[in-house]
Amino acid sequence: MNLKFKQHSVLPGFGLTLGTSVLYLSLIVLLPLSTLFFKSATLGWEKFWQTVTQPRVLASFRLTFCASLAAAMINVFFGLTVAWTLVRYRFPGRRLVDSLVDLPFALPTSVSGIALTAIYSSNGWIGRLLSPLGIKVAFSPLGVMVALTFIGLPFVVRTLQPALEDLDPEQEEAAFSLGAGYGQTFCRVLLSPLWPALLTGFALAFARALGEYGAVIFISGNLPMKTEITSLLIIAKLEQYDYAGATAIAIVMLSASFTLLLAINLIQHLSQARIRKGA
Repeated sequence: MNLKFKQHSVLPGFGLTLGTSVLYLSLIVLLPLSTLFFKSATLGWEKFWQTVTQPRVLASFRLTFCASLAAAMINVFFGLTVAWTLVRYRFPGRRLVDSLVDLPFALPTSVSGIALTAIYSSNGWIGRLLSPLGIKVAFSPLGVMVALTFIGLPFVVRTLQPALEDLDPEQEEAAFSLGAGYGQTFCRVLLSPLWPALLTGFALAFARALGEYGAVIFISGNLPMKTEITSLLIIAKLEQYDYAGATAIAIVMLSASFTLLLAINLIQHLSQARIRKGA
């Protein structure tokens, strides 16, 4: 005879919690986003297409997506290094370094942009060293990538830290004892359990970079067709009272971002399912 016991929870039943969640997401997320589609619908398809395919708009799309992608990939590599150091090693000043990781969270984005511009300009501490080498950071696409890397690093580090803390060091020691090198141990022992966290950190850093504004406008120089990001172009449309044009550009960004994030989440889900199946 099988007996089924009711599982109690500190939260109310499924129906009530699901309804509350859907209502909250609808009011906070879905309702504001739906206004973008309603507003851009006033343009008509032909005008909408003309707006989002203007050379200036396409140039901002290329810069925003390419710089965000490059910044997210850089943060995955260095974020893993920083998280590994903080989790696996104990050294003087470790708590200070751990606190510095969250500094981009605490700083207003405009302050970050001003600080980066002062450092990487031709007269800045780092910029004056790079200028003789022909490397221009401030007021160039490279400066945009630097700013996006700065604001995205905490997302990768904080996502990877719990995953690294759950890893058993004995697995690495066993791999080394069996003759595996550092590369083999990382790829075959560590990368598999870290892969979902790496994807999550990459997705968060990439999404954050796509919508960044304050940290970029100071260091980029905002040159049309060269260093103008999409967020700035949307603001320019709003200042010209072209609300429909601004929402049209925002919809393209929203659709592309949602598609990329959905693809990353699907890859993450498949990776986790493969890990569970292998276990």
